[in-house]
Parts: sequence; structure tokens; C-alpha cells
Amino acid sequence: MTRASRPARLRRHLATAALAAVLVGSVAACSSGSESDAAGGSGEVSSDSGGDAAPNALVEEDAAGSCSADRDALSSAPEALVDAAAPEAAADAAADERKLISQGSVQLRSRDVGQALFDVQQVVDALAGEVAQNDTVTDKQGEVKRARLVLRVPSAKFAEAVEGLEGAADLVASSTNVEDVTTQVIDTDVKVRVQRRSIRRIEVLLDQATSIRDIVSIEGQLSQRQARLGSLERQQAYLADQTSQATLTVSIERTEPKRADVEKKDDPEGFAAGLDDGWSGFKNVTVALATGLGAALPFLVVLALLAFPARLLVRRAARRRPAAPADA
Repeated sequence: MTRASRPARLRRHLATAALAAVLVGSVAACSSGSESDAAGGSGEVSSDSGGDAAPNALVEEDAAGSCSADRDALSSAPEALVDAAAPEAAADAAADERKLISQGSVQLRSRDVGQALFDVQQVVDALAGEVAQNDTVTDKQGEVKRARLVLRVPSAKFAEAVEGLEGAADLVASSTNVEDVTTQVIDTDVKVRVQRRSIRRIEVLLDQATSIRDIVSIEGQLSQRQARLGSLERQQAYLADQTSQATLTVSIERTEPKRADVEKKDDPEGFAAGLDDGWSGFKNVTVALATGLGAALPFLVVLALLAFPARLLVRRAARRRPAAPADA
């Protein structure tokens, strides 16, 4: 209990005791006065039974009515005080325990998203939490590419949950938000109790109603208060759920390996290493020759097209040379 609530409770106790003492004194005075009036009044009535009897009877009725009212107030005062002090006492007790709505978001990155999901599940199980939502996307090979989780953990373990999730994989970003709703929770609880008492009083009036008009009017008021109570109870349940369980959103993305890491290989030694190097050299030479042939192929085609007419001209020139000496 806080220091501020102790003086308030002490003042309520003192006020209750003072009111009870005043009411008790009033009732005692009424009872003593009624006894003395009864003792003296009987003699007056017996000696003089004239016109003063009626005023005395009215006074006695008035005194009896006031005393009975005081007795009723005394009997109902503790209950009224308890009803009035109950919301304040409940508010003081609830104020000692803060009501917080905790929310957070954690973004992770890992080469093995499946292993990261397993580590996140271990953190949730260790804190007695649960996975409220799980959305995963896989690639063509069936491996998990990315995932998104919505977790619910006890609010008292919110900081521990955030710390554990940040270490499940490579942390990219993390954010938290804590909202204090203690006043809203207390106000809603008090409204619910007041609304329930109001409904009980209206139900009593409905049982006592005799005319149709009164019944219809009271039922209309009862329906409005019941609808209001339902709305308050839903709000109360929502606040209770949000303050008892914290919400965490975890997203995991897969880290794509670098090309240098994929092409990096060990350098073994021996026959297998020589064979591998020889095969790699043969492939390199073959690729180089094929590349050179592909580059020279257009020129070879052009040369072949030009070589065919040149060859015909050469043959024709060769046939004419022997004929010239013979003619000479």
C-alpha cells in the first residue's frame, strides 16, 4: 500500500466512527425521551382528557417517526458506508499494482530460418508463453525463407522475453512500448460495480411495479443499463487480457550467402587434386579454343565465299597459259 492511501483510509475510518457515534446518540436520546414522555403523558391524559390529547398524540407520532428514521439510518449507515468506501478501497488496492500494456517488435536475420524458429520457440516455452500467430514462407526447395510470429508472454517477463528473442539470431532492429493503464482499469472496474448495483435496484423496482406504464418505463431503463454493463464488461475483459499478457511480434529473414563463400573450396593434395586440376585445365583450354573458333568463324565464312570465285579464276588462267606457246 502506498503512503498516500494510508491517510485516506484513516480518514474514512474516522468519518465512519463519527457518523456511527452521532447516530447512536440520536437514537439513545429518542429512546430516553420517549420513555419520559410515556411516563408523564399517561398522568396528563388521565387527569385531563380534554383537547390537549390530540396535540400530544401528534407530537408522540412525530417523535416516534423521527426516532424510527434515526434507527433506520443507523442500521443502514454501515452498509451505505461500506458501499461508498468499497470502490475507493478497491481503487487504493489496485493502485498498488500498476497495470501495464506491453508491446514489442523484434526483427532478426539468419542463414537458417528453421533453426532460428526453433530457438524462438524455446524462448517462448521457457517463459510459459504461446505462439498466437505463425506465418512462414518457403522457397522452391522447401526451406523456410522468412517467417513472422506473434507471441504472447506474461507481462511480468516482458523484458526477459525481449532479451531472449534478441539473442535467437542476428538482430536487425528491436522496439518496445509500455503503456500505463492503471487509472483506466480502476475506472472501468468501479463503473462495472456501480452498473451492477443499479441493475439490481431497477430489478427490485420492476418487481414492485403494478401499472403497465411503470413496467414499460422500468424495462426500458433496465435494457439501457444492461447494454451499458455489457460494453463495460467487454472493455474490462480486454484490459485484463492486455495487462496480463504482453504481445511481441518477431520477423525472421533469411541471409543470402555471398558468392565468394559459395565458390570457396578447400585445396586438397594428391592424385585427386591433380586429376581435378588437369580436368579444370582441359576444360579451360577447350573453352578457350571454342571461344577463339567462335570468334573466327564469321571471318572464315567470308574467306570461304571469296575463295571459291578466286579458285575458278586461277584455274581459267592456268588453262590459257599452255595454249599461247603452241600458237606461237
